[in-house]
Amino acid sequence: MALPNLETKESKGLTRFLNGIERIGNKLPDPFIIFVYLMLIVIIVSSIVSAFHVTVVHPGTKEVLPIKSLISGEGLQYMLTSMLPNFTNFKPLGLVLAMMIGIGLAEKVGLLEAAIKRTILHAPKSLVTYAVIFVGIMGNIASDAAFVIIPPLAAMVFYTIGRHPLAGLAAGFAGAGAGFTANFIIAGTDGLLSGISTEAIKGIRPDIVVTPVDNWYFMSVSVIMLSIIGAWITERLIEPKLGVYTNKLEKKMEGISIIEARGLRNACLAGLGFIAVVVFILLLPHSPLRNEEGGILPSPFIDGIVPIIILFFITMGVAYGKTVKKITSTRDIPKYMGEAIRDMSGYIVLIFAASQFIAYFEWSNLGTWLAVNGAEFLISIDLTGIPVVIGFTLLTSILNLIIFSGSAQWALEAPIFIPMFAMLDYHPAFIQAAYRIADSSTNIITPLNPYMVVILAFMREYDKKAGLGTLISLMLPYSLFFLGCWIILLLIFALLGIPFGPGIGMYI
Repeated sequence: MALPNLETKESKGLTRFLNGIERIGNKLPDPFIIFVYLMLIVIIVSSIVSAFHVTVVHPGTKEVLPIKSLISGEGLQYMLTSMLPNFTNFKPLGLVLAMMIGIGLAEKVGLLEAAIKRTILHAPKSLVTYAVIFVGIMGNIASDAAFVIIPPLAAMVFYTIGRHPLAGLAAGFAGAGAGFTANFIIAGTDGLLSGISTEAIKGIRPDIVVTPVDNWYFMSVSVIMLSIIGAWITERLIEPKLGVYTNKLEKKMEGISIIEARGLRNACLAGLGFIAVVVFILLLPHSPLRNEEGGILPSPFIDGIVPIIILFFITMGVAYGKTVKKITSTRDIPKYMGEAIRDMSGYIVLIFAASQFIAYFEWSNLGTWLAVNGAEFLISIDLTGIPVVIGFTLLTSILNLIIFSGSAQWALEAPIFIPMFAMLDYHPAFIQAAYRIADSSTNIITPLNPYMVVILAFMREYDKKAGLGTLISLMLPYSLFFLGCWIILLLIFALLGIPFGPGIGMYI
């Protein structure tokens, strides 16, 4: 079925614009090579600036720091002797790989896919749209697998209940793509971004550590907001635009099997049991998980949240795997964990290059110099309030059109913007939240999203004439509304003093 009303002059102009973005983006090297080039740029720039004997006063220690050249005996020694520590001590590396041991096990045994299917297929008809968006957002626990599982399943559900399948596909893609960073559960994204933020701030404020829970409250509220907005867009804008779907298809929607349902039940029971044990330990008098005053902020519980989450997913994954016979011996557990880590090989390679770039940037003192001078410039033009944060968010959303990898883009932006905003007293976790909403919102309209081709293939099962312009026209309302409403939510949290995570506000 064709969609003639999507091919307006405006959408054709937008398609030409995004095709141009695609051509530019395709000419960019792989993110690994980008960081190699950035390392070379830092090496050269540090040498040039150092030749002019430029110095900067460290804002914390008041020490006068010279810009150090990496093209020097000292610089060569540093690059050679620090290469391995730069990589192995890079905070996001251990955080993400450790979390993938638990979450990856749950994904490999089929627990996450079964939970997604069960939620969508058993939602009441009046709540199907909300369920699709919600599950799409929560699906980032399964990382990129959500892009492949949720949109086609949502399209099939919509078709089965007599609604336009492309509306379901769009809703599923919007949740999984534009809502990628939000979640009720601390996921790998939280560990990855907080680790990079910590690395970026330590040159200015080594006493500040950004933890995986520092955006937890904000992202939890975001799940609810985006689910409501996404459902409204689907039902009020997308479905009326698509009209009635009249094609007859020979498609059958397969639910979960009896054994999978039993596996989900056992996994939930195991998960509830695990939570009960943790809560019991927390409530103990003089609990080892609470601080000396008996509080939780800060406490060993917060510091140990990542291992707790890992054990939670391992517990549920093992319970599900044993029930559905995916785990028949203890050997199967490390096998699935190994498969999950193997899927992270590209990330590991990228982090090797990104960690060197960040380390060189910090060692040369270029990062401190840029942060101090950038902050002073913003103060001189009286641009230090919320507008500058919004400007940063919009800049990130534009950059995301040509740099799809969220980790690569944050590794590029954080060393520059985190120290600069810290000079203006903004907390790194607040700036990280501003980055996340921009990076996530535009995932679904960038032609460089590798899953665009996958989603387009799913679309053509229902509309043979659908093209990239059709897909982007469907997704653009989600992207714009999500970004706009997310910025408003960010401002509400910031201006009302609502914590973004445990003990985390807008300012340091």
